[in-house]
Amino acid sequence: MIVKILAGLLPIKSWRRSFRQFCYSVQIRFVAKSIGKGFECLKFSTVNKNTIIGKKVRLNGCHISGKGNVHIGDNSVIGFETLIISDTHNYKGNYLPYDGEFITKDIIIGDFVWVGARVIILPGSHIGEGAIIQAGSVVHGEIPPLAIAGGNPAKVFMMRNENHYNYVKKRMLN
Repeated sequence: MIVKILAGLLPIKSWRRSFRQFCYSVQIRFVAKSIGKGFECLKFSTVNKNTIIGKKVRLNGCHISGKGNVHIGDNSVIGFETLIISDTHNYKGNYLPYDGEFITKDIIIGDFVWVGARVIILPGSHIGEGAIIQAGSVVHGEIPPLAIAGGNPAKVFMMRNENHYNYVKKRMLN
């Protein structure tokens, strides 16, 4: 039924892409704790059951694993092959190299964040509003609002223009 409707409205390549994106989104909706309006999933992605996705978020093939809470703020974009890992092994236990216990830490990604392709976000990370994370980076710890960060570990190397950011944000929200 859906395929027939889409086929009548869009060229073949477009409806196939739209149908795939629809299927990706449905799969995420069954697993995530909550999802805001305007959510898009453009490539196959996975989330954990403790994932909260804000409004107008776009996932481009990211994978969220672990048992910790992951909060993705409104209007954020997560690049392809990004890994968001919310727990780690306990290396301080009674076995080597680690024991069977997991250490769970929440991850917070603020509003209007752009996470590039193949970024790894480790347990306990917090990315502030409006930050940009360069492709291929490893985030561990805190990235302040409006920061542009990259590398392994990700370090801030530039800040966004706050006046321009607030002007564009205000225009978008009105």
